[in-house]
Amino acid sequence: MSPYSPTQCTLCPRECGADRTKGRGACNTSNEMRISKTMLHFFEEPPISGTRGSGAIFFCGCNLMCGYCQNAPISHGEKTGVVVSPQQLAEMAFKLQEAGAHNINLVTAAHFLPHVVEFLLLAKPKLHVPVVYNSSGYEKAEALRMLDGLIDVYLPDFKYISNDAAKKYSGAENYPEIAEKAIAEMVRQTGEYREENGLAVCGTIIRHLVLPGLSHDGEKIMERIAELFPAARVSVMSQYTPSFNKTGDPALSRKITSLEYNRVVNAAKRLGLDGFMQFRSSATRDYTPDF
Repeated sequence: MSPYSPTQCTLCPRECGADRTKGRGACNTSNEMRISKTMLHFFEEPPISGTRGSGAIFFCGCNLMCGYCQNAPISHGEKTGVVVSPQQLAEMAFKLQEAGAHNINLVTAAHFLPHVVEFLLLAKPKLHVPVVYNSSGYEKAEALRMLDGLIDVYLPDFKYISNDAAKKYSGAENYPEIAEKAIAEMVRQTGEYREENGLAVCGTIIRHLVLPGLSHDGEKIMERIAELFPAARVSVMSQYTPSFNKTGDPALSRKITSLEYNRVVNAAKRLGLDGFMQFRSSATRDYTPDF
């Protein structure tokens, strides 16, 4: 049973207290679970996408609302998707599994967590592929405990280590502290990262998107991951695209340089972190689904 009330929502770290049965919360959604798209997704990390694709389910809304979000049409509310019940979501997951998906990939589902738990309790007994939980990292650790035993692979972001950058670009000054606690809970639940036949079956992969001018912060994030989460893998991402920038900050009006990206990758290598890196060609709209 969820400890959170939809009439005074405190599900996420923003604790907006909204009555989501009558209006929208800070996540820009009501209490109705909304889905934008389901698809076989081939642009995740290799052990997630595999050869047949990840069974991605894209949820509408987001509690973080980054000003440079590549999924802004669905996260910021321009496109509101369709309302689905946990039972209908289970049927969508089964269809993705039948289509050959290597996993069921729940993309930005934090603000619908009680519905997601209900869906997983229904679907898990009939799924023979792992469930991946794809997260911004801005989640309450105590809320994530509702998922204990239901998620096989966590795929969180670790976006910022600077409170100033977190406030400037996502309006969430407390992001670094919140993300560390959330990722710690994810790693606790899933344990050591493990693959079978080249595919992720359990554990946590921590993503970091390198932003223009913030590569030194990326180095510090690699240091924190090495210190706190040695059981996890890292994914250093180069796909930032300035065409998605709505912050008004000219610092984000360019792509990252090879020097910036390599600085973070080299830090990960120096610290003995295992994981994944992207081709520089990934900094394009082609990696973003058509919502």
